[in-house]
Amino acid sequence: MLSLAGVFGIKNSTINLVVSLLILFLVVIWLALVYWTYADARRRIADPMLIGCATAASLFPFVGTIVYMIVRPPEYLDDVRERELEMQAAEARLAELGYHLCPHCDYEVERDYLRCPNCMRKLKDPCTTCGKPLDPSWKVCPFCESEIGAPPPPRRTRRRRESTESPAAGTVPVSGSASEAGTSTAT
Repeated sequence: MLSLAGVFGIKNSTINLVVSLLILFLVVIWLALVYWTYADARRRIADPMLIGCATAASLFPFVGTIVYMIVRPPEYLDDVRERELEMQAAEARLAELGYHLCPHCDYEVERDYLRCPNCMRKLKDPCTTCGKPLDPSWKVCPFCESEIGAPPPPRRTRRRRESTESPAAGTVPVSGSASEAGTSTAT
């Protein structure tokens, strides 16, 4: 009976058995490495195509798995998600404490700043009535209860218009002849 070790020219049955067991051991290790590469790639890589490529590369005995170990992502997908959740929770805790950063340059700013002192970018708009900083999502100023989209109060603009439109009744215009002054007071 011709065995696998007989191909190598080994005539001794004991040595033939040892070589056959060694080859079987190497094949089992190779198949285990193919499975390990597939399982590890599923935990580290989100793209199914890349998982298939990593598994196909590990079909080259031992070399494919070594190459995968060199180029694989350093973190598991679960660790990446957990880290992102921790960062979001930390940002939420900082927001509760009143710690704010400029969205443009990450400089620490106070809650009531209208502009960033570092990059000079506009952070919030002031209320037209009371001048307090307003969040862009607000519809009503929480300080003076004026509507944000509403025009400014009309009393300031009326005073300016009254003083610039026409002189008050009973006054004489500065530039004009005496006849015009007489006709204006007569009427």
